[in-house]
Amino acid sequence: MTSAVDTGIWIRRYRPAPDAGVRLLCLPHAGGAASYYVPVAAALAPAADVLAVQYPGRQDRRSEEPLGDLRELANRVADAVGEGDDERPLAVFGHSMGALLGYEVALRLEEAGRGPVRLFVSGRRAPSAVRPSEDMHKRTDSALLDGVRRLSGTDAQVFEDEELVRMVLPAIRADYRAVETYEPRPGDRVRCPVTVLTGGDDPMATVEEARAWSVHTEGPTDLHVFPGGHFYLNDRAADVLTVVRAHLGL
Repeated sequence: MTSAVDTGIWIRRYRPAPDAGVRLLCLPHAGGAASYYVPVAAALAPAADVLAVQYPGRQDRRSEEPLGDLRELANRVADAVGEGDDERPLAVFGHSMGALLGYEVALRLEEAGRGPVRLFVSGRRAPSAVRPSEDMHKRTDSALLDGVRRLSGTDAQVFEDEELVRMVLPAIRADYRAVETYEPRPGDRVRCPVTVLTGGDDPMATVEEARAWSVHTEGPTDLHVFPGGHFYLNDRAADVLTVVRAHLGL
């Protein structure tokens, strides 16, 4: 794994940019890890200082119990971001589970008077876009892994390594529990602008479900639809980064 500057157990800085005018907090998808954002850090440095969040239960935190409560995760991440005296503007980017988590983190930061300048939500329908009850986190190990595999966001070789599967499965299950048991509080809205990014063929979020993020902010929203499914950004990274740079003035 690419080495990172130690900024506490929650935040990884793979390409530190202390002179950058803006920080970008990046939140991984369910089952994901901070290292997913190594390419983002490399692409945006030194214009932006990318802070990638490492959830417990994976990679260098694999010995820790994963958290299956999205609100508790948001509390921990918001606290970690608030540590220190870095007062540079902060933007938040989250994909899939990371989008919901980013929304909750943004709410907490705003309550503390340190709100983000922009929230980027990717690959996730709006909290108000309700679907029938989901139960992936209650399924058998094989059914859960099949569901993750179908989204095509994880290297197929991971599933061929039984020891590695046993290692990551508790974190995946906890992440799905966090998402599937999450309920937004009525009336909650962030104040910052929200940029919505989604794949046109994403089974987890239709374009209209993604567009519904507009009701969760008091600021403006803009929607960007890319070719591809749930992990459209793996193939469209350059296009996604173009949107991020434009909104952050990089």
